[in-house]
Amino acid sequence: VLALAFLPFVRPPFRLPPRPSKATNQTLESHGTRKEPSDPQNRARRPEPTQVGHDSLNYGSSQATFMYLLKDCYFYGTHKATAKFRILQQQVKRALNNAPQPGPFTYIVQCMYIIPLLGQSHAEGFSHMLISSLRHLKSVESVQKDFIDAKCLAARLVLDILASVVPHEERILVKLLETFDIELKDMAHAFCGSELGDEDLAAAREHLKQHVQYFMKSESYVSAVALMTRFSIQCCDESFLIKLIGSKQYKAAEEWAAFMGKEMIILIIQKYLDVKMLKSANELVKQYDLAEEFPDVNYLYKESSLKKLAEKGCWDVAEVRAKKDTKLMEYLVYLAMEAGYMEKVDELCERYSLEGYVNSLVPEEVMCQSDYLELKKLILEEIVWVDEINGLLSATSYIEACKIIGVDCEWKPNYEKGSRPNKVAIIQIASDKKAFIFDLIKLYEDDPKALDCCFRRIMCSSNILKLGYNLQCDLHQLSQSYGELICFQSYEMLLDIQKLFKETTGGLSGLSKKILGAGLNKTRRNSDWEQRPLSQNQKEYAALDAAVLVHIFHHVRGQPQFGVNEGRQVEWKSHIVSRVNRARSPIRF
Repeated sequence: VLALAFLPFVRPPFRLPPRPSKATNQTLESHGTRKEPSDPQNRARRPEPTQVGHDSLNYGSSQATFMYLLKDCYFYGTHKATAKFRILQQQVKRALNNAPQPGPFTYIVQCMYIIPLLGQSHAEGFSHMLISSLRHLKSVESVQKDFIDAKCLAARLVLDILASVVPHEERILVKLLETFDIELKDMAHAFCGSELGDEDLAAAREHLKQHVQYFMKSESYVSAVALMTRFSIQCCDESFLIKLIGSKQYKAAEEWAAFMGKEMIILIIQKYLDVKMLKSANELVKQYDLAEEFPDVNYLYKESSLKKLAEKGCWDVAEVRAKKDTKLMEYLVYLAMEAGYMEKVDELCERYSLEGYVNSLVPEEVMCQSDYLELKKLILEEIVWVDEINGLLSATSYIEACKIIGVDCEWKPNYEKGSRPNKVAIIQIASDKKAFIFDLIKLYEDDPKALDCCFRRIMCSSNILKLGYNLQCDLHQLSQSYGELICFQSYEMLLDIQKLFKETTGGLSGLSKKILGAGLNKTRRNSDWEQRPLSQNQKEYAALDAAVLVHIFHHVRGQPQFGVNEGRQVEWKSHIVSRVNRARSPIRF
């Protein structure tokens, strides 16, 4: 640490060697320079290197020692990679605050010439670290002269990177341009090395244009856009915008469209609308005041946002966003009816007097319940609500006789940012024939000792395989909600179904659709699970989440192997966790 912080003061000078020879360039290529394709007919040719005149640049050996110390500190550090980089970045900032000579900005540019020699695996990370460390110094008055002086040196470095003389990633090239605010006159000075005239600026722009064309041919669109927008190089038409969007380089597409002007901004908004990127389109309409050209975009975006919230079951949030717009509230009612969430339909109609709108709809035409898995398809014989001790004892006896059960939890959502989640309200445990819904809040209030005893018989049993989906989350919530109970601190025979199907998207609903042919209706996921009594639809939703786990397991357990892990089939038994302990203070009654 001391060496890193004070090394910049030690400066035995040396001169940078002349421009590397062909053999040296081959050595640099081995440290990470992009190698050109072997076929001369198909490759994108990079412009020839320019002579910049490195003989005028004086460096200190401290830069090389500084970089190798950084590498050694990283190599021998005991933290994980991200933490090590953060710690080292703080040390770099300390070193820069100690007024390295000739100045922090110049010092970092000089270090950037050395970084590629550390090896490809370290170059980009250390480059990013050093450049980012300068950010807090840009507003410091005492180093402004060094910042101005360093711009020319940084421009020379940019030319060397473009010419592949100094091998840095293109993302580092873009960061250098932004951090040092390099302008065309800086590039012209580095390129021509003389008093600047109009012909020098034109020559510099033409040289940079060749690099833009190279980047476009090699599909390095971000770098091409960075050069075009920064140095006002116009060499493309709308087909380039289509290429950017096609390659999902949306930020670069927006930057280039803004550079080209209103006509191109309108075009990119239309392209976003064509592919249903309503949020991005709406942001551009607002940013460039184009509501007159696109009057419907804002409403379409709001509708899209409500639909996404409804699909996630975040009805309360959706209601807040739609509150001041009758048309949006009607759309929210439509979404609730479409999802078969009729109690939400009634609730919204009563609250906002929308009975007339609902009467104009035909529920059978709107509702799409058939798209979802229904409880009756699982042939579940009974859903049992358990909120008193006798029922708890009876349910425990039944569950103990089962070999396989599904387990799931629900709690009331908390939309207040930064606040703790609410306590787990219910826990559902299902076999293939019966589902029990335990009112944890009431059972804990009435007799915590009996609750703990019964659930220990279930959760700590080595004879019962307990299935879950994203079990870690549920177990954590149970532990946080009822930390005094031993039953939620120790478990045996757990199997997280999620870990068997890592590539399946859409959560448990997506897995159900993949295995059983129909997804789950998740519209009630974020309903009020603390209200009593729960509606019948809430009970069915809760029971289904637990029961479907058992049916998914039965559907695939007959196969000797199922599930995918990084392209390889895995034995499901290997994922059973024999014992989990979450040590906490013992229970006291």
